[in-house]
Amino acid sequence: MDISKILEKKIAMDNDLSNRYIELDPNGYFIIKIDLNTKQIILEHYLNKINEEGYALDPKTNEPIKCDSKQIKSCNETFKGISAKEIGIAITEKRNDLISRFDHALYLGRELQKAEECLYKNLSYIQD
Repeated sequence: MDISKILEKKIAMDNDLSNRYIELDPNGYFIIKIDLNTKQIILEHYLNKINEEGYALDPKTNEPIKCDSKQIKSCNETFKGISAKEIGIAITEKRNDLISRFDHALYLGRELQKAEECLYKNLSYIQD
C-alpha cells in the first residue's frame, strides 16, 4: 500500500478517536505546554470533580469546566523537565496519586512525547 494512503488512513482514524467519548479522571486533568526558550516541557495538574453526567466541574464553584474558557484556574501542581520520560516518571513514581485511569496515563504519555518532539524541533505544540 502507498505510504500516502496509509498516512491518510491514520490521520482519519486518529481524528475519529480524538472525538470519541472518554471518561474523565476524577483525580484531575493536565495542561501540557512547552517553553522553546528554556527548552522545557511544562505539565500543569488541575483538580476537578466529575458529576453524574461525566462532566468536569470546578472544585470551588461546581460549575462545568469549559475547554475554551479564558478563566484563570489555579494549578494544583506544576512539573517541568527536558524530556517526556523525566516528567512521566515524576507523575507516576513521585506523585502517583494524580492519575487514576490507565487511558489517562496512556494519553499523557503520547502527549508528553509529542510535546518533547515539538520542543526539540522548535515547533509549536498543541495538546490533543
